[in-house]
Amino acid sequence: MEKRIVIVGAGSTSFGPSILLDLYQSNILQGSTIVLHDINKHYLEIVFELTQAENKIHENKFTIERTVNRKEALEGADFVISSIEVGDRFKLWRQDYEIPRKHGSTQILGECGGPGGTMHAFRIIPPILEIVKDVDKICPNAFFINFSNPMARVCLAIKRTVPNLRFVGLCHQIADLNHHLPIMLSRNLDYLKLKPYGLNHFGFLMGLEDLSSGEDLMPDFNKVALDYFTQHEDRFQFSKLTFEIYKRFGYFPYVSDTHLGEYLQFGEEFTEKRDMIDWIDHTEKGGERTHNRIMRLYNRLNRGKYYKKGIFYKGTSGERAIPIIEAIITDKNSYESAINIPNDHIIDNLPQDLVIECPVIVNKNGVKGVKWGNLPRQIAALLRIEATIQDLCVEAILQNSKDLAITALAIDPNVGDFEIADNIFKEMKGLQEDFLPKFR
Repeated sequence: MEKRIVIVGAGSTSFGPSILLDLYQSNILQGSTIVLHDINKHYLEIVFELTQAENKIHENKFTIERTVNRKEALEGADFVISSIEVGDRFKLWRQDYEIPRKHGSTQILGECGGPGGTMHAFRIIPPILEIVKDVDKICPNAFFINFSNPMARVCLAIKRTVPNLRFVGLCHQIADLNHHLPIMLSRNLDYLKLKPYGLNHFGFLMGLEDLSSGEDLMPDFNKVALDYFTQHEDRFQFSKLTFEIYKRFGYFPYVSDTHLGEYLQFGEEFTEKRDMIDWIDHTEKGGERTHNRIMRLYNRLNRGKYYKKGIFYKGTSGERAIPIIEAIITDKNSYESAINIPNDHIIDNLPQDLVIECPVIVNKNGVKGVKWGNLPRQIAALLRIEATIQDLCVEAILQNSKDLAITALAIDPNVGDFEIADNIFKEMKGLQEDFLPKFR
């Protein structure tokens, strides 16, 4: 089925090839035009040449285009898949982690939550809003898929800026739980219906069913979960903080200690500083390995020694963008367990002006959230604290307001002090001014 699919940030050697891998497994999308777009011409050209070689191996399954001109890329687009970052990601991430702690914050990690997550949002949201405003103007009927973090804040900013745009935010964090469930319950994952609800990187497993019988499997899960995950403890995944929250609040957080702790005042109490630094290092090294692999492939191509089968002949990335696009095109009514969308009366006791992570049904109309109703009070109370910070963070950007920016930092549970917030903002502004909004 011939569609025009635009990949924004295609020059990324981790993002571009992973989406292309999934595309080449799709028969439904055969004949489509794939547009590679990036502002980095050098890496865009590398990914384009590799994709051209793959396309030839696959008997020209797609028409491949590339351009550094965003408006040109978006013309006539049916789907836009975007994953961008600004600046040196890991240099900035280390600043997001280290500077707030230097001034007294108790935050961990600093990627999507805490004052570091707020600074990350200040940098990444403005360029994403320029992209979605172009989508809204040039191809208003296109379906937009965001992969950039901090996911919930980015998506909330999109919702407030282009309210008529059809979009979702995708994160693969649910895959950690998906890996363990079949082992825990001795059931095939394909026959399990997960019901996770909350915010991105801050969600809880609220329900679990057997797809064929409709049997409620939450009693089985709760009976074995704590013992199982204690035996399979992983400092980068489910560890002491996850176990403490599960015991205290009664519902399993499926997002890993590294992410969960970003939003909690007591996150530092149940995590180790060394683990957070090691996670940033681990993520950076993973990106370097992927980059080096793509560059080796590019060198083989230039030497005329490219693999005969190519690299896109089997497997998938595990991301859900292409399955969602296929489900929209074919009106599949498929169930996706953890998608970021506006809270349109899906969770009643959270702000409706919020982007939540929840199950959805995907068909020709796009995506529709599966209503839950009221979350348990203790869970909703936790999430509302972060919702308030996200609200201020996004409004600070939309209004270019320095006062709101500092207030968003100050009221964070891992700050709680205007002097600390002022000091964080001042030093980070000095380090990152080139990437930040012109706050007034």
